Amino acid sequence: MADTFSTRVLHLTTGSTETVTDLTEACADFLADAASGRDGLLNVFVPHATAGIAVLETGAGSDDDLLAALRTLLPADDRWQHAHGTPGHGRDHVLPALVPPHATLPVIAGRLELGTWQSVCLVDTNVDNPDRKVRLSFLG
Repeated sequence: MADTFSTRVLHLTTGSTETVTDLTEACADFLADAASGRDGLLNVFVPHATAGIAVLETGAGSDDDLLAALRTLLPADDRWQHAHGTPGHGRDHVLPALVPPHATLPVIAGRLELGTWQSVCLVDTNVDNPDRKVRLSFLG
């Protein structure tokens, strides 16, 4: 059987605060349609200069810990040369260097192969742009 490629774009509204949005269920729904029980790779990509994709535990405080760590590493103040938008917005443009805009994950028998506590998440610290797209692509 020849390799197949499928893709879908998710449209999300992240709101006016820093967020970690769990995409795991959306990834599973996409794979139910796209993978058809096949092995392959899922690529998750956010085409924005101020957001990233992380694989981490959620719901037990790790998502809040990540945002707190990013506030420490990338303070929202006037130190940034990229100075348009809300105060400290320049840090949002540095975020993808620490939380990359993509993740490629294994798919086995049509299911995302994550560890017990792992989730696929959109990390968005940009309070100026709540409208986000995330591209899911399956190759298998």
